[in-house]
Amino acid sequence: MNFAPLPSVDVASVPADGLVLDVREDDEWAAGHVEGALHIPMSDFVARFGEVTEAVSAGRRAYVMCRVGGRSAQVTQYLVQQGIDAVNIDGGMQAWDSAGRPMTTDNGTPAFVL
Repeated sequence: MNFAPLPSVDVASVPADGLVLDVREDDEWAAGHVEGALHIPMSDFVARFGEVTEAVSAGRRAYVMCRVGGRSAQVTQYLVQQGIDAVNIDGGMQAWDSAGRPMTTDNGTPAFVL
């Protein structure tokens, strides 16, 4: 069986207005996330798939992120199989944080990667 290589990008390639799809769990999201990201935990993903298709319906690319890239790779593969333009963010939130890209929290506390 032959699998196509998983499309992926480094954090520097994610545009400031890009659609970031964060598939981490609620506690990870609460600790710190990309402002404006769409948060759908991997555990809820199939049930909430309509939210993803709605967000990308305008022909937008989905930049899929988790903590280090494992869960987001699985979700990216699923999205690509559904015909959605999706790429995995290499290194996930850890790489995002290391690159100094902005993060936020919903409660105003300093953001960090859990």
